[in-house]
Amino acid sequence: MARRPPLSKGEMEVARVLWQLGQATVRQVHEAFPPGREIDFTTVQTYLRRLETKGYVKAKLEGRTLVYAPRVEPRKVIGQAVDELVDRLFGGEALPLMQHLIEEGGISDAELAKLRKLIDRLEHEEPRDAH
Repeated sequence: MARRPPLSKGEMEVARVLWQLGQATVRQVHEAFPPGREIDFTTVQTYLRRLETKGYVKAKLEGRTLVYAPRVEPRKVIGQAVDELVDRLFGGEALPLMQHLIEEGGISDAELAKLRKLIDRLEHEEPRDAH
């Protein structure tokens, strides 16, 4: 994926709602925000325009209404955000982030079991290049 400018917290919130909806008008995105999360219609509109400018969403005119749809899969956006976080806070080393999440993140026994299964599976796959 080509590097796109990072998303602000508000842009990410709007992008998440749009990912859930698949495609939507500004009004539909605005109305889909969770109860108790107050956000102005014009703020949603501004964020959607920024997301389009940054290349995360596309807009098409249907009649007189713009309909927005994602251009980028959520996992790619999340991956880019995590990569930037690891680079910025941990000098590119992922282990300190994982250690923090495990020790301080309140991981449940069920989540630890899933993590063990993931590690076991990865150990049996083809060797990967070290970062």
